[in-house]
Amino acid sequence: MMKKTINQTCKLLAASALLSSVFAGTVAMAADYPNRPVKFIVPWPPGDLEDVLTRIIAEEMSKETGVPATVVNKPGGGGVLGATTVAQSRPDGSVIGSFVVDLLTTQVVGGNAPYSADAFVPVGIFLDYPFVLAVKSDAPYNTLGELADYAKSHQVSLGHFGYQATPTAITFKAADKLNFKFASDSAFDALDCSTLANGDADVINTTTQLILPCLDSKEVKLLTSFTYNRLVISPDIPTLSEAAGISQTLWNGLFVKKGTPQATIDKIASIAEQALQRPEVLKLQATTGAGVYWTSADNAKKLVEHDYKNAEELSKYVN
Repeated sequence: MMKKTINQTCKLLAASALLSSVFAGTVAMAADYPNRPVKFIVPWPPGDLEDVLTRIIAEEMSKETGVPATVVNKPGGGGVLGATTVAQSRPDGSVIGSFVVDLLTTQVVGGNAPYSADAFVPVGIFLDYPFVLAVKSDAPYNTLGELADYAKSHQVSLGHFGYQATPTAITFKAADKLNFKFASDSAFDALDCSTLANGDADVINTTTQLILPCLDSKEVKLLTSFTYNRLVISPDIPTLSEAAGISQTLWNGLFVKKGTPQATIDKIASIAEQALQRPEVLKLQATTGAGVYWTSADNAKKLVEHDYKNAEELSKYVN
């Protein structure tokens, strides 16, 4: 009996030593972070706000740590391809996702993602997109209400970022509230000036960053913005809340795989928050109307949970 007890004690001590070793190794790895090149995965083509801001954060990380940090654009599947890359990475902060709200909410709710929403933990949220409904300047409607009236007797097509994209669901919800339907709609990886100029769609659901040239040239006009406040670059354009009573913004944040050490997450957050103070970020806000800020991991987690519940309600407009 004593021999058995001694053996059990030895096994417990060995297990404890192993756990201590693993914990010490994890702490050491986090303290040395980053000890290998870091990749920021942007699940969209280059050029939009999340891409521009993530590149600024990557530059800041390289500058602060001396370790290469690069942005990899991995579009496809409405962003799911890039998010899956992060979900399959090691939980060590060497792969960081720059994710729009859809990838943690509507894509999961809609069953399009091969991962669960809790596959990731937030580092922080840093962007409210200046999403808008835009049309050619010669379109025979100037407001969302006028579009609704026009679409009841004319064929109007919509261009969007995919059926599981939150802006798409919000747009269909707005149409439903105003009692009209788009005659047709199509998904695009990018929605810019050429989409309207080529006649690929009559109305596009996009960000101001992607249509700045044709906004500046007055070739395109805005009907509404999906923002809490009116855009500083178009203060006369009502928000979707004003036009249709829908209050929901569209954000982007940094996420890492679940299990990443907290010290690593904290270091990424500190670098990102510092990067967002750079002059070029302030200029970007002024020219696009984007809301750039830093929301902590704890608050970001609450926002994800809140928007996941909203996504369940929005899903009926795209299914």
